[in-house]
Amino acid sequence: MSSESPRRDNPGLRVGRPFGIPVYVSPTWLIVAAVITISFRDEVAFRLPELSVPVTYLVSFAFAVLLYVSVLLHELAHSVVAKMYGLPVRRITLYLLGGVSEIEREPETPGREFMVAFVGPLLSLGLAVAGFVASQFIGPHTVLGVLTFQLWFANLIVGIFNLLPGLPLDGGRMLRAGVWKVTRNPGSGTIAAAWAGRVLAVVLVAVPVGLALMSGQAPGWAFIWSVLLASFIWLGATQALRSARVRARIPQVNARALARRAIAVTGDLPLAEALRRAAEAQAGAMVVVDHEGHPTGIVNEVAVEATPENRRPWVTAGSLARSLEPSLVLAADLSGESLIDAMREAPAGEYLLVERGGEIFGVLATSDVNRLFSGV
Repeated sequence: MSSESPRRDNPGLRVGRPFGIPVYVSPTWLIVAAVITISFRDEVAFRLPELSVPVTYLVSFAFAVLLYVSVLLHELAHSVVAKMYGLPVRRITLYLLGGVSEIEREPETPGREFMVAFVGPLLSLGLAVAGFVASQFIGPHTVLGVLTFQLWFANLIVGIFNLLPGLPLDGGRMLRAGVWKVTRNPGSGTIAAAWAGRVLAVVLVAVPVGLALMSGQAPGWAFIWSVLLASFIWLGATQALRSARVRARIPQVNARALARRAIAVTGDLPLAEALRRAAEAQAGAMVVVDHEGHPTGIVNEVAVEATPENRRPWVTAGSLARSLEPSLVLAADLSGESLIDAMREAPAGEYLLVERGGEIFGVLATSDVNRLFSGV
């Protein structure tokens, strides 16, 4: 499954960098590896009764590893095609329920979106076909024969499952591309595919429950996996809906409209006096300037609020200011994606907005931008 996933600081153990893409294995993989090893061991013992117990566990573990190699190839297919289209890929992470490719920007067209999504299941189905053909020439009661059979069947399931039409699955992204193409609106595609994902999650739980009730048997391991997969799909679909709402508000982000009026103060001015001048000028921000009038810092609003009133006459404005690095100086005419990207590159509480000629326009507070997205 490809994804524009949120960044995680500790994805796991880095195991390689194929095609320049870092690959990490999450500690949660150990859980699924153990489950696969234990559950597949009986099948190995049945098909290969001549093997000792330790060897059957070793063969089962080998299947778990090879299965996740297949998952890695699936994710690499997404990532390589994304890079071909100029989309940055941060990393691939293998975890409990499979793998995720962290593609940091959306494709620019529905056709590219479709191809990035479709290539993953296509590769899995290709591996299934190749494995099936190979299995016809390998003895079924050999270690290689057992592994080959299980791997082609597993890749068949992975390929078909990922084609199901609901986000965050690849089929959901393909559905999104189709709706995007018809409506010419990527947001409409996301909403349609995300709701399809929610329906799919409900079906994944309802079907095994219904079958269990009809048969009169208690739900087994298959039901537990269905609930896990349904939870993953529901959460992914919900995140996609939230992302669609956020993207719908991005055009409203305008630096000039959100800017606070700012006054210039020297660094040695007492904070109490600086605040008095700001109130008098009805300004919502203070910019520290040197004796030649060049801005050198922005007084941090959070630091000001944390300073008790009885200390403000003895604290200078400059001591509560953040130095103006070049990345904290933004053009006043920035808006939409361009403004969001500039803020992401240099996270801060405040930014100095300047005109094209270098004149100070005002200060943009991150809290004011965040307020636009509250409640989504």
